[in-house]
Amino acid sequence: MKLMTWNVQWCRGVDLAVDPARIVAEAKRIADFDVLCLQEIADNFPDPELGGSAGEDQFAVLASLLPGYTAVPGVGVDQPGRDGRRRRFGNLILSRLPVRQVYRHLLPYPCEPGVAGMPRIAVEAVVGAAFGDVRVITTHLEYYSGVQRMAQVDALRAIYADGHAHARDARVTKDDGSPFQTFLRPRATLICGDFNFEPHAPEHPRMRMPFADGTPPLVDAWQHTHAGTPHPSTFCIYQKTDPSGAELHCDFIFVNGDLAPHVRAYAVDQQTQASDHQPVTITLV
Repeated sequence: MKLMTWNVQWCRGVDLAVDPARIVAEAKRIADFDVLCLQEIADNFPDPELGGSAGEDQFAVLASLLPGYTAVPGVGVDQPGRDGRRRRFGNLILSRLPVRQVYRHLLPYPCEPGVAGMPRIAVEAVVGAAFGDVRVITTHLEYYSGVQRMAQVDALRAIYADGHAHARDARVTKDDGSPFQTFLRPRATLICGDFNFEPHAPEHPRMRMPFADGTPPLVDAWQHTHAGTPHPSTFCIYQKTDPSGAELHCDFIFVNGDLAPHVRAYAVDQQTQASDHQPVTITLV
């Protein structure tokens, strides 16, 4: 199973051109992915709201460019547009592996007075890999508000632990085809996306803290595969808001102890300029 995660900046490249087809072409060039997890997908945010955008429904456009993949959108921002059509912004999972259950988890949005922010979501798809089912969760945490970002880290941990508890219980309580139908949850879990914190920030060790109930802790898959090697840059290599600013390292993949033995490779492509972030790919067997 090969998975790629990429913040695609509403499909806008360093050249400021918005081109969903280029995103798909670049992703295919970099890896023959089974699962593609994208952040910053936009619908009906025409320029100047999002620079260079024609307001296209990128959830639909990207899905159409990958026939044979199941599209699982996760909308965090849903607001009225000036043209009467809804505006949406969020994440998207595309999988050519079988998709079992899907869950959409709204993340906390606590008020930090005077600090900008937006509603955030984690979208989860259980996919059928050759070695067993895997919970794939992708998200994009708050950029401006540290209060919100830390609350969202805690929520991700709770989402992971809650699903793992269901997996350990592994009991069918309803088998009637109704909305109460039980679908057994897998223990293997992967959480990926743009976390908007650095490896040395306090949010990083918080993600990896042990759980009181014995749930296996999450591990940073880069550290698991490249122990002792600094995280490669994934943001602000080619496009910076501050010309003198440093390159950043905020796109991560976390796996739990049930999935870590399946990790074989982890790579960051630092060549593409189709977005202001770089895509991250993990291989699991």
